[in-house]
Amino acid sequence: MTAIIIQTTCGCKKEAKKIAKLLVKEKLAACVQFQKIKSVYEWKNELCVDKEVLLSIKTKKENFEIIQRKIKDNHSYDLPEIVAIDISNASNEYLQFIEGNTK
Repeated sequence: MTAIIIQTTCGCKKEAKKIAKLLVKEKLAACVQFQKIKSVYEWKNELCVDKEVLLSIKTKKENFEIIQRKIKDNHSYDLPEIVAIDISNASNEYLQFIEGNTK
């Protein structure tokens, strides 16, 4: 099993919590952490500085496509950030936690 962290951002805590609960309840993610952040980006030729909520989704690499679809289906952004980062080093116990809590 290859474990990954999928990151996405939401505009509010309510949306972040909804996506996090959905992914854990459906056993697509073992754990989802979310925290308040500020993002600086350009959108439609305008420089934006916005408060957002960053989600860090711990899961198996094989779940990426379905999680991407779930995020897009439940997200208010036109173009949500959905990126995956391979977990190259982790404790065996934590990897077992991810494997045991995802389908």
